[in-house]
This record gives sequence, structure tokens and C-alpha cells, in this order.
Amino acid sequence: MEHLTILAQAAARSSSGPVFRVQTVLDSLWGQVTTLSWLQAVIAISFGVLYLLYGWRIFRAVVVICFGLVGLFVGIKIGARFGSEILGGIAGLAILAGASIPLMRWAVSLLGAIAGGIITGGLWYAFELPEKYLPAGALIGIIAGGMISFIVFKIAVMLFTSFGGGILIITGLLALVYRYEGIQNPPTTTVKTMLYNSHWFLPALLLAPTLIGIIVQNKFIKSSKSWSV
Repeated sequence: MEHLTILAQAAARSSSGPVFRVQTVLDSLWGQVTTLSWLQAVIAISFGVLYLLYGWRIFRAVVVICFGLVGLFVGIKIGARFGSEILGGIAGLAILAGASIPLMRWAVSLLGAIAGGIITGGLWYAFELPEKYLPAGALIGIIAGGMISFIVFKIAVMLFTSFGGGILIITGLLALVYRYEGIQNPPTTTVKTMLYNSHWFLPALLLAPTLIGIIVQNKFIKSSKSWSV
């Protein structure tokens, strides 16, 4: 762990960007949790289970959707500068979603690298290492995830679909617990307190379903002779 800290410090010194703030990420996640209704939370959990267990079957559609949403977001931002957010969003969605189809292996490898970066960044946060070096810790996971994804493509598929499913499941579960705590007399705030005060809480919640998804998907893939990438 000491070697990782030294490596992160060296990377951080070479960067002149702003310091990463975990608080911003937690606020964004909690904002999503508190806005979900009971029904929306259940739907999120349902789709999360689908991605977690059968992502290897639908990964192509998931990749196109992910890149399409990124293109939509970027297109809206660019289109706003030219006075047409709708056209910009549509153009961005079409370009990135369309480009991800012929570049499917590259797209999956990129998503695998991002998932790896978030996981190692989460572990960095869980072990309460210096927060200002967290982006460098995440960079280690991005590099490792990207390299593994190019070497063993199936791992990239299992990694990013399991991780994406885990995010949906955890978000839905947290929303259900939040709603349940809100109807108690008096209302409680246990889940919010743990999310903000316990560094291990969120990384553990995300890592557990990701590992389960990878294990289960690996068994499914081995038993499915017709599946290929």
C-alpha cells in the first residue's frame, strides 16, 4: 500500500488540475437516491439484476445505450453554445451510438477500464488514503482494467456489466431504505450517516455485487457454447 501511495503522490505532483472532491460524488449519489420513488427504485433494482446476471447476453445493446447517453449529454452541452440543445443532443447521441457499433471491442474495453478505475478509486477511499491523490489511485485501475480488457475481452464484458448492474441495484436499495427510514416514527437517517461517515460503506456496497456478477456470469458463459464476442 505504501508503494501505491508513493506512485499516487508522484502522479499528483505532475498534475496541475483541481483537487478531486469525494463530497461532490456523494452529494450527487445521495441526490439521485432521494429523488427515486418506491416504484423507480424497484425498477432500478430489476434492471440492475438483469445487467448483473445476463450482461454477457445483452452487452452490445448496453454499450450502444451507454455511448448514446454520453453523446446525448455532450451534444446538449455543445448545442447550448450554438442555441440548439435538441439538435446538438440528437447529433451527439447518433454519432457516439453509431460509432460504438463498429468499434464494439474498443468501446467495451473503454467501459471496462472506467469500471476498473472507479473500483480502485473506491478502494483508495475505503482505506482512507489521502483524498487529494485519489484520481491517481483511480488511474491505476483504469490502466489495469484497460490492459486486461484488451487481453481477455470476456473479462471486460463481465466487469462493466456487473459493475453497472451493481450501481443500479445499490442505488435502488439505498432509495428503498431511505424511503423506509422516512416513514419511521421518528424518522431515521442511518443510511445517510453511513454513506457520508463510513469510508468503507459505499465501496463495499459496489464491490460485493460486482464480484457476484463476475462469478455468476463466468459460470453462465462457460456453460453457453453458443456465446461469442
